[in-house]
Parts: sequence; C-alpha cells; structure tokens
Amino acid sequence: MNPKNQMRIGEAVGVIQSGQFSKAENLLKEVLQSEPLNIAALEISGLVNAAQGKHAEAAKYLKQAAQINPHNFSTQYNLAKALSECNEHQASIAHHELAIKLSPNNPEAWNNYGKSLSSIKQSDRAIEAFTKALEINQQYPEAMHNLGSTLAELKQHDKAIEVFDKLIALMPDRAEVWSNKGKALYELKRYSEANAHYEKAISLKPDFADAWLSWGNVFWGLKQYDEAISCTLKAIELNPNIPLYWHNLGVNFTSLRLYKDALKAFDKVLSLDPDFPYLMGTWLHTKMLLADWSNLDHDLNILNTKIEQGKGVATPFSILGLSNSEAINHQTAKIQIEHKYPFNPSLGPIQPRQNPKIKLGYFSADYKTHAVAALIANLIESHDRNHFEVIGFSYGVADLKDPMRERLSKAFDTFIDVQDKSDLEIAALSRELGVDIAIDLGGHTADARTGIFAFRAASIQVNYLGYPGTMGANYYDYIIADKTIIPEANAQFFTEKVAYLPHTYQPNDRKREISSRQFTRSELGLPEDSFIFCCFNNNYKITPITFDSWCRILHAVESSALWLLEDNHTAAPNLQKEFAARGINPARLVFAPRIDSVEHLARHRLADLFIDTLPYNAHTTASDALWAGLPVLTLLGHTFPGKVAASLLHAIRLPELVTHSTKEFEALAIELGNHPERLNSIKQKLASNRLTSPLFDIDSFTRDIECIYQKMHQHQQRHLAPQTFSV
Repeated sequence: MNPKNQMRIGEAVGVIQSGQFSKAENLLKEVLQSEPLNIAALEISGLVNAAQGKHAEAAKYLKQAAQINPHNFSTQYNLAKALSECNEHQASIAHHELAIKLSPNNPEAWNNYGKSLSSIKQSDRAIEAFTKALEINQQYPEAMHNLGSTLAELKQHDKAIEVFDKLIALMPDRAEVWSNKGKALYELKRYSEANAHYEKAISLKPDFADAWLSWGNVFWGLKQYDEAISCTLKAIELNPNIPLYWHNLGVNFTSLRLYKDALKAFDKVLSLDPDFPYLMGTWLHTKMLLADWSNLDHDLNILNTKIEQGKGVATPFSILGLSNSEAINHQTAKIQIEHKYPFNPSLGPIQPRQNPKIKLGYFSADYKTHAVAALIANLIESHDRNHFEVIGFSYGVADLKDPMRERLSKAFDTFIDVQDKSDLEIAALSRELGVDIAIDLGGHTADARTGIFAFRAASIQVNYLGYPGTMGANYYDYIIADKTIIPEANAQFFTEKVAYLPHTYQPNDRKREISSRQFTRSELGLPEDSFIFCCFNNNYKITPITFDSWCRILHAVESSALWLLEDNHTAAPNLQKEFAARGINPARLVFAPRIDSVEHLARHRLADLFIDTLPYNAHTTASDALWAGLPVLTLLGHTFPGKVAASLLHAIRLPELVTHSTKEFEALAIELGNHPERLNSIKQKLASNRLTSPLFDIDSFTRDIECIYQKMHQHQQRHLAPQTFSV
C-alpha cells in the first residue's frame, strides 16, 4: 500500500471517531482514486456511509471489498447488514450465511441473520438463528428480544413469555420488555397479568405511548371501556399523529355506542393514513349507524372497487348492510381470513376416535342476553341426549347474574368458561374433550374467536347462525342454511359446503315470554288513530333506498306513522331531517328506546305492520315480530342477509308477505295500510300458524338439525371430503 494512502486511511479512522464523516469520505476517495482495489479503504467507506444512513452507498463499497476478498468476515457481515437496510433481504441472507461460515461463533452474525430471515417471513429459520445466537451468548438482550417477538408473531405466546421473563431478569428496568410481555399475556387473554405488566412498564417510562395504547387494549378486552378510552387518550396526547391510536379510540367509542365521537376518530385516521387497513368499511358502517348518508354512493363504489382488487379495506360484517353482492361479501371475508386468520397447523392432525355419542361443541361469546342466545337456547335444551353430548364453550366476558347465561349454563351437558384461554388453548381443549363437530356461532361478528377454528378445534367445523355469510376459510367444512337464504346458484360464493335444512336455518325459542303489560299508544308517543308501520332493525340497516321506499308508502297512506328503534341520539334527528327533506312531517316518525326484551315483545302489539330493510333484512327482529303476532313485509334481496326474513315467512307459511321488487313491496304495504281488513286476515293466519308451522316448532327443527349433524359425522367417519347435502 502506498505510504501516503496508509496515512490517509489512518487519518480517516481518526476523524470518523470524532464524527467528521465528510472529511473521512474525502480522504478515502483520495485513496481509492489512486488504489481502486484498496480493500481497507473500500470497507471503511462502506462503514462511513452506513453510519450516515446511506446504506445503498455502503453496500456498493462493501460489495467491491467482498469481491476482492470474499473470505473476510467483517466485510461479509457489514455487507449483509447494509443489504438488509436496503430491504435486499435475500442477498443479505446469502452474505450472512457466508459470514457465519467464516465465524460460526459470532452471536451478532446469527442475530442479524435471524432478523433478515424474519423480514421475509421465514420465521422458523429466524427462530433457529436467534436461538443459536443465545447458545453462544446466553445474555444477549437483542437476540432475546428478537426471539420473543418472533415467537409472539407466530402466536406462540407461551414460549414468547418464557423468553421475555429471561429478558426481564437481565434488564428489569427496561419498560419495553415489560410491555412486550404484556402484549403476549394480552393475546393469551390473561388480562389481569397483562394489566400488571403495563402498569410496571408505564411506571418505568411514563411517556411510553405504545404501552398506554396496549394497556387500553387490555381494558377493552375486559369491557372496561371508560378506562380503555382514558389510556388511549393518554397515548394520543403523547403522540397525536399515529393512526392506530385514533383507530383504537374510535373502536372504544363504538363499544359505548358513542358513534358520533367514533366517526370523528375514524375521520382523523383517514386524514393521517387514507389506506389504514380495514378502516373504510368501518368508517362507512359508523356513518350508517348515524344515518349519515352523505356521498354514500361515491364511497361505496370506491369500497367495492378496492375489495374487487383484493385490498383489505373492510371487515366482513361492516359491509353486510351496504352490499347487494354475494361475490363482494365472499371476497371481503376471504381477504380478512388470509390476512388475520390463516390456517395454523401447530396442533397437528386430529387423531380419529369413536365416541359413544356425537359430541357437539357450540362456541360463542354471546351466552347472555343477546340475539344469538335467544335463538339457540331452546335448541340446546331440546337436543336428544341419547345420541348427542352437547358442550358449550363460552369466551365472552361473563355476567353470572344474566338470566340467559344461567339458563344456557344449565342447558349444556358441559358448560366451560374459556374467556381467559388463548385460541390455541381452546382448540386443544376441544380436541382433548373429543368434540366431533365444532359449531362457530360467532363468525365474523364482534368478539368472535376465528383463531380457534384456524387451529382446528374438531375434525368437522361448522359456520352457523351468528354471521349471515361465508367465513371465506377452507377450514370451515360446512355452513348450515336453507334454500331461501343460499339458493344453489349462490353456493359458489361460499367456501363451506352447504348443509340444507328443509324449512328455515333459524331456530326459535317457544319459551320466550311476552309481557302481559298493556302499553298504550300515548305513553309510547304513537298517534292514536294512525296506521303504525314499524321497523325495529338496527339503524345501520336503513339505507337511503329503503328510506325513500318507506316515505313513498307514508305519502300514500296518509293517516300513518313510522315507528323505528332509537339506536343512538344522533341517528334520530338525522332521520327526522331526511323525513322532512322528503316532504313528510317529522312528527310522523316515532322512536322506540331500547327496553327489556320481554316488554319489547309486548309493545309490538301497538304496531300494525313491520316493514323490512334491504340489503340487510330483519333477522331476530323478524322472529320477534312474528312471535308477538305482528306481520312482517319483506323484499327478497340478493345476499344471505337480504333473504332471511323471506326464509322465516316461508317457514311460518306467509309467502304472500315476501315481495320481489321495490314496486311490489310498496304496493302491498300501501294496500295493507289503506285496507286494514286484508291485514286483519293476515294477522289471523299468523296467529293460526304461529304454533303449528315449522318456524316455531323447535322439536321438529332439532330433529332436522340433528340429522344434519349425523350426516356430517357419518360422512367424516367414511373419510370422505365434505359435500353439499339436504335433509
């Protein structure tokens, strides 16, 4: 080496140590002008550029050095790091492997190798690399952190916690470590332990915004929404420009039915990140809850286009009230499953076994006063215990005083509260108990635990009742339906095979009590001498098209009023404004506050005709009306949620109340409103059919669905793939 160049390199190293990077670069360039293959100058140039964040430049110099001397560990190691920073992970991995061959006991090389593997989702190999780094240096904090984080990403939270415990012992004053363990505990539903870890993290670092946010998530999981909001607001105060923080705030407000506040939070997310995952559907759904229909058609066109392009812009449930397309509903579900709940083979294949009875496992968060529980309770009680053993898995927050929970806990042969168990633990427990058929009553609804089924809780898995659509996952074998809600032409949009019941898919409770209380119209704010149209569906199901149709009906039935559910205080005045905009006195629009279900059923007596919504029909609300003796007029839609009321009406033998066009729907509503004598004959028919038709015949329904379970089981016992069938 030229002595002058040797001096320049020495001077460059000196000024690097004092942070004079530009001067060092100039000195090294002088060396390389006269000696382009000077390996020391090339390698140091790479390090100087890397120190300044100029990783592409660093990689250029280090590649030249590696070509000259491929057997130099530091060159290969630093080149691999620079390539990783440039997101050239495959190339980085190759050079890490060369570095490790040259120095197999270097823990930093193994750790960085693991980071590159993790970047391309080769998580199993990454875990091996981090583990090797820790074998070499058992007290290597970064490798511990990376190993724990990768295990958590793979949902191996128990193993992650073991690693974080070692890291806490090594670094007890690092708030990030306590927070990371808290996240793993949260995922395992060990909320009280997670609580303690976040409290510790924040005591160590009061301005730790992510820990405040995650602590809020714990309170959300516990349904302690005020505390969740308080923690989330603290995170926002510390860092107001993180979209996720505002998103979680919106979710918390939604849980308290504070939809106006939720919409403001979601608006903020959109301003920070217009492409925030799954937000657009949630934002539109929130607007529908508020009866805010501004720019709806424009926004819906954008949403549908993005879904068709395979983008995760909406949760499956959020679009059901907006979509007329079963293809869109299927695509939305499929996108979410692939992103959030892919099949997980961790538990391995299920070992075949022979039970003396078919074991049914019903899984739900809603074993409480809830629509799903109201539908399912009598079915659980009616199952034939000579042929079936029935197990209830409850993962909702328990209210031991809830009368429906008490009833259901007695109805099952075994009732297990699994709310504090992870998805993997619940799936493993189901296998241990020998469940033959696992029935998901939640689907893509609030508090659902799709992850349980991704691990395979049973050899047969069924999507049923709670969610009106496909799960979009190949690990659900069947969906239980009827030929009204899923006509054979629509089966192509369901990943599950369809098991068809003969009448309706919906079970009902013949024990439902209707209060003897005699409400008066005046006490409920209803006009005394008017024909009362009603719809007790949730406000988000009311679209402008449905509302226009209702208004045309009220124009034609002059002495009439419309009685709607008061879901929130913002929607009501918005709907009144829409009434006035269509030339109808807002006084003709009356709102019914939420009350106890027994009394809610009784107040149906004051209505004359229930008029339905589209594209999302009345479901349990239709059953409520028919059980209370109130006729339901529906318009048959194109999707599962838009066909349910028709299914129920066919099952109670009132097909004349199923219409097939908006014109027909409005004409029949107007005729019945102006000719009460025809409506009276329909009411008499409803009263006659109420206890004699299939809709409320729970004994026949139970035998039919048991035939379905037996067919599924027999098919599986013959080692045959699931197939569509009818009973």
